[in-house]
Amino acid sequence: MRGCVRELLQGCLRSRRAYFSVDGSRCRFGCLSDSYGSSGRIKGCCPSVGTPSCSRSMASATSCAVLSEALPKDKDNLASDMLIDSFGRFHNYLRISLTERCNLRCHYCMPAEGVELTPNSQLLSHNEIVRLANLFVTSGVDKIRLTGGEPTIRKDIEDICLSLSNLKGLKTLAMTTNGIILTKKLPKLKECGVNAINISLDTLVPAKFEFMTRRKGHERVMESIDAAIELGYNPVKINCVVMRGLNDDEICDFVEMTREKPINVRFIEFMPFDGNVWNVKKLVPYAEMLDRVRQRFKNVQRLKDHPADTAKNFIVEGHRGTVSFITSMTEHFCAGCNRLRLLADGNFKVCLFGPAEVSLRDPIRAGVDDLGLKEIIGAAVKRKKAAHAGMFDLAKTTNRPMIHIGG
Repeated sequence: MRGCVRELLQGCLRSRRAYFSVDGSRCRFGCLSDSYGSSGRIKGCCPSVGTPSCSRSMASATSCAVLSEALPKDKDNLASDMLIDSFGRFHNYLRISLTERCNLRCHYCMPAEGVELTPNSQLLSHNEIVRLANLFVTSGVDKIRLTGGEPTIRKDIEDICLSLSNLKGLKTLAMTTNGIILTKKLPKLKECGVNAINISLDTLVPAKFEFMTRRKGHERVMESIDAAIELGYNPVKINCVVMRGLNDDEICDFVEMTREKPINVRFIEFMPFDGNVWNVKKLVPYAEMLDRVRQRFKNVQRLKDHPADTAKNFIVEGHRGTVSFITSMTEHFCAGCNRLRLLADGNFKVCLFGPAEVSLRDPIRAGVDDLGLKEIIGAAVKRKKAAHAGMFDLAKTTNRPMIHIGG
């Protein structure tokens, strides 16, 4: 752990030059002032070297674990420092939204009246996406997930995937999709380098699917799940947002899907975003969901989670697949967060629930070079907070609809 903290300190010292040119603010180490306490020491570092501990004792330990496991081999390269925040978290996972458009209208993602879409001319182009992705990958990102909107409806999706999969250092190119048109596109997407798939499905009842998504298509989503399995994706991850009184009665039916198939069902606590009419009464807490599963299935075993996992992972004895719970509302996992987001309009977002965004599209189109872009990215990462607000505060915080942010 001491070596991990030493790397963090060295990284901050090396990177101070980049921050001067961003806003000119300076403190003891010459980094952005909101990354440090009044003593000039880094917040959240391990107490073993005499620095203040994080507000939660596990935060610094988890951050060190994330650093030691995720730091790239070229960690002595200045470029890698742009992905380390002031709490020692190394961000090696980038989510890129390719479009704000979608062929469904899910209640928790889009307001009933719809949303104003960004004009196509203001969305990132193929070349802009690849240029920015390359900056992140050469700095240490080894996983990219493509989201939307619905990424499969973007006309150049295959070309984008091929370009991204050829980036040296990228290990995982994943996609989150609603599965409506995935069956016919997936063979080509796999050829183009997509090696991990998440399919969003919130109900196993066709009529309920039409109500929840305001569209037909349940059968096509089920066909896409089977197609992904046949193509060798293992596991095929199914994202299920659980809402009380709507689909919480299907939790065990989803778990049953893991009995014979290599499926990882991921139950997601209902989260507040602009326009989705979040209410705590609709929230089914992780503990309650797990209790329902354990009442129905015997020998539900906890699996070992990676320090940066967003999910708490389980397996039912005798089942081929697994079950996970994403507990953003009741047990956040901010201490190990390794994720950053690039929105379809080119805005960069360091926290899903944080309203702060910075444009990368505008600097690109103004002629800013790669070093300048890295300075902007690094400054934003350093401003990332230790944790997001509680769910009741989030419900009152202005944030974009999920369709704009990217699932």
